[in-house]
Amino acid sequence: EIPAGARVGVLGPNGGGKTTLFRALQGEIEPLAGKLEVNASCATVQQTDRSRLDYPVSALDVATMGTLAGLPWWKRPGRAEKRKAREALAMVGLEEHARDHFGSLSGGQRQRVLIARTLTSGANLLLMDEPFTGLDAPSEALLESLIDRLAGDGKTIMIATHEVEQASRWDLVLCLNKTQISFGRPAEALSRPVLEATYGGHIVEIPGQPELGVLPAHHHHHDGEPEEANR
Repeated sequence: EIPAGARVGVLGPNGGGKTTLFRALQGEIEPLAGKLEVNASCATVQQTDRSRLDYPVSALDVATMGTLAGLPWWKRPGRAEKRKAREALAMVGLEEHARDHFGSLSGGQRQRVLIARTLTSGANLLLMDEPFTGLDAPSEALLESLIDRLAGDGKTIMIATHEVEQASRWDLVLCLNKTQISFGRPAEALSRPVLEATYGGHIVEIPGQPELGVLPAHHHHHDGEPEEANR
């Protein structure tokens, strides 16, 4: 059970089931076994690199798209929806970029616009699939601060990642690799045996760094090159 306002890291290797879990939470697929109960309206925040950057839309247009779910199919967004989108952009710190072309924004700004889109949908369970991918340190800090504020407002946020250090920042951690390995507070859920079971490899300590690295036993990129240790 995940309480309202919790920040939950969903940790696992590529292909471990993180995206499948998110699809099940949204009702796109049915669980093959067990029971999944969602007592919240749910929306996924896309990765920015999956978004069409050449499509001629503004940040305000993208944020307004989230209101479509609450409108009849024949109705277009009007002033009320645009106002809600502006409020969402202000919440993520991008009100002054409302008229900017979405594709002209930085990766971190685009990520925050996509979060604004989920906010205009009224969702109170936000599913973020690798949201920190490709962000520089300042953008990552801004996004983490935004996640903290949204959780403080009662939004439940699940953040998929394959990085152990990143998962350890949140209130709760769910470790997956085709099945649930562990779930709980980071101090308990990220033990050495759990990480070894999650990644199917072994744990190494990285000199000069406090976190552990995970060396998967048989984990390769699609091009056949071995993956570096996750940190």
